[in-house]
Amino acid sequence: MKNLALTAALAATTALVGAAPAFAEYPTSPVQFVVPFPPGDFEDILTRMIAANMQETTGVSASVVNKPGGGDGPFPGALEVLAAPNDGTVVGSFVGVVPIVGPLIDIGIEMDSFVPVGIFLTYPFVLAASGDAPYSNMAELAAHAQDNDVVLGHFGASLTPTVASFAAAQAMGFEFADDAAFDLLDCNTLSAGDADVINTTLALIEPCLDDLNILANIGNEPIPKLDGVQTLSSQSGIEDLELWNGLFVTKGTPQEVIDKLAAIAEETMASDAAQQLMKETGAGVYWQDAATAAARVLNDREVVGGMMEAIGQ
Repeated sequence: MKNLALTAALAATTALVGAAPAFAEYPTSPVQFVVPFPPGDFEDILTRMIAANMQETTGVSASVVNKPGGGDGPFPGALEVLAAPNDGTVVGSFVGVVPIVGPLIDIGIEMDSFVPVGIFLTYPFVLAASGDAPYSNMAELAAHAQDNDVVLGHFGASLTPTVASFAAAQAMGFEFADDAAFDLLDCNTLSAGDADVINTTLALIEPCLDDLNILANIGNEPIPKLDGVQTLSSQSGIEDLELWNGLFVTKGTPQEVIDKLAAIAEETMASDAAQQLMKETGAGVYWQDAATAAARVLNDREVVGGMMEAIGQ
């Protein structure tokens, strides 16, 4: 799901606000932030900004390691973090599916395997189709799908936007004829006919946005730059659900480590570079603390679990 401009990433890692106050202990050795996707999308850019700020603030090396899992989702990178020492030297930059869905499937992640440091990103996820598709919203898609095959492209069956898409289809009385997981979903996916509808981030279809039908955005609120496009939940009646990204460490990580990571990440999200990314792309860039993040995980786990059960996952 990844392909924002490299220049944006390079600029973002340097245009940070002033250094945070020095902390006493952590880190004393290099820190790796694990991103379970290829380089280039929102979570990767923002995590690189956090790593750059940590390195400048502490003088200790901090880097981002990408561990993509392809269509199987983000769990390979998550399992590497789970196997690492709980000393803050390996930090997960995870989409919500890791702590939300991970415990619901048999892959070795438990309810309390990961402790949230905080949440910093909401993806501007959308359902998009070619501009010449005979449907421009979910009601029209539902009507078309009654007599026509519609193929859905997504980033993995376990990702919350994919679960929400299947739940919405069920609620509206139709089924996708087929679906497939892709590492990248962009303008080419639709123009090549690899899928009829794609479940992707707004940034990846920005170059051809004017030539597409955006059927819905998957989030709690409409995206301001998508005039007239309504949320998936408002069109289908399913519960609100959005895909977010946060920092996580393993259970037993010292509180001072969590506090240090949180302070640096919060400062980074308030930087001009991070806020500019939000303005340009429609992504939500902010900081929610550990307690708020933990409550969000519990709420979303209940919502997603109910959706997965309803659609037979």
